[in-house]
Amino acid sequence: MAAEVREEAGIYEVVGKIESRYSNHDLAPTKLADRKWATKDIAALWISMSACVPTYMLASSLISEGMSWWQAVATIFLGNVIVLLPMVLNAHAGTKYGIPFPVYCRSSFGVLGANVPAVLRALVACGWFGIQAWIGGWAIYKVTGVFFPAIEKLAPLPILGINVPQIVCFLLFWGLNMYVIYKGIDSIRVLLNIKAPLLIALGLLLLLWAYNRAGGFGPMLSKPSAFAAGQPKEGQFAKFFFPALTGMVGFWATLSLNIPDFTRYAKSQRDQVVGQAIGLPATMGLYSFIGVAVTSATVIIFGESIWDPVVLVTRFKHPAVLVFALLALGIATLATNIAANVVSPANDFANLAPTKIDFRKGGYITGVIGILIMPWKLVADPSGYIFTWLVGYSALLGSIGGVLIADYFVIRKQTLDVPELYSDTGRYWFRGGFNPVAFVALIAGILPNLPGFLGVVKWARVSPFWTQLYSYAWFVGFGISFVVYWLGMRLTRSSS
Repeated sequence: MAAEVREEAGIYEVVGKIESRYSNHDLAPTKLADRKWATKDIAALWISMSACVPTYMLASSLISEGMSWWQAVATIFLGNVIVLLPMVLNAHAGTKYGIPFPVYCRSSFGVLGANVPAVLRALVACGWFGIQAWIGGWAIYKVTGVFFPAIEKLAPLPILGINVPQIVCFLLFWGLNMYVIYKGIDSIRVLLNIKAPLLIALGLLLLLWAYNRAGGFGPMLSKPSAFAAGQPKEGQFAKFFFPALTGMVGFWATLSLNIPDFTRYAKSQRDQVVGQAIGLPATMGLYSFIGVAVTSATVIIFGESIWDPVVLVTRFKHPAVLVFALLALGIATLATNIAANVVSPANDFANLAPTKIDFRKGGYITGVIGILIMPWKLVADPSGYIFTWLVGYSALLGSIGGVLIADYFVIRKQTLDVPELYSDTGRYWFRGGFNPVAFVALIAGILPNLPGFLGVVKWARVSPFWTQLYSYAWFVGFGISFVVYWLGMRLTRSSS
């Protein structure tokens, strides 16, 4: 390869072009001149992605199952403090070497084997892409329904379960996402910088409005936990808390893997660490609290609990307010969707065939799969949303994270040969492009959670032990895969 590596203040740059069929413009290491993201940009990234409709509604699932407001917000905050650790660790390689997530996977899974964790991560992102696209379309549908009430009275179509206007609004917002993908990755940073202050300001204004209209935040903030003494679920808090915590970790378990896709543009390790620490846990805690407090006030103002902010804004009948709210929710959802759910799968699908699939084509593939999963059914049940969707994929992603962190920090001591990550003759080729140890570790981490998952989705009857173990899915998968990979690599190295 006609490429050399030079180092500057702990940041490495590949000088020259890597000639390889396993590279393209999107997968090649980032040049120093393109690493412009400072602490404020990384923090803005997380503020922008965290301040979104799913975060606003996240505590609703926990409260509906019996938590008090402060228990719900504290669980969300703690889950994000926990996921911050693998987030910062996996981000290190992206900042140091300028490599995206699928290339980062090559040192542990092999140059070809990296496609497995990359595609698994991509499929989860496709699910999230569909959910966010549905939320954006839902906002258009509900606001349009204020002006044309007849559309909400139309019967849903068979199988799909939604009516024609809902489909049209969903596809309209989906098409807007496709347009941003067509414009390219540079448009994402502009969206995020617009969205970050807009959504925080909108949330705080909504909080102020709710407080003034309700004369306080009302019954929900004074409602005791259902797990407290004398309440219906007394003594059952731990049984619910740990799967809920796992679900909160799972909320951003996706980004904790592919964070190198963003930190490859960071100026330094300090910028990525401090930026993430400032932007993630606090925003998730604040925005989930806004959701709880405003919803609590709606009980007094409207006589009912309104968790969905899209439904809430339709109660403001003034056309200018409705249009502003629609634009704000649209920009917010669009920015989060493109940053969190398109960048990674676009790169991941590109990694399957770098010479044939680029960022745009990878993004289009993501969009098509996002429609096919019928996301409106995925978010219809709050309990299923946490225990089937969030906890379920956290088992998968926790195992991948265990392998990656064990490889980069324990086995390789944060040292990679970047040109060989693109080579079919180098040290990361292993056996035919695959590292058997990584796949043994991955399967070992996933298998203990499989019976519990089958039990939760009611595909099989399993003993309580497996369903209880499944409550810790991300932690179980991460821990087992980490240890198995570490031991497996030590044994194979000592025998070679």
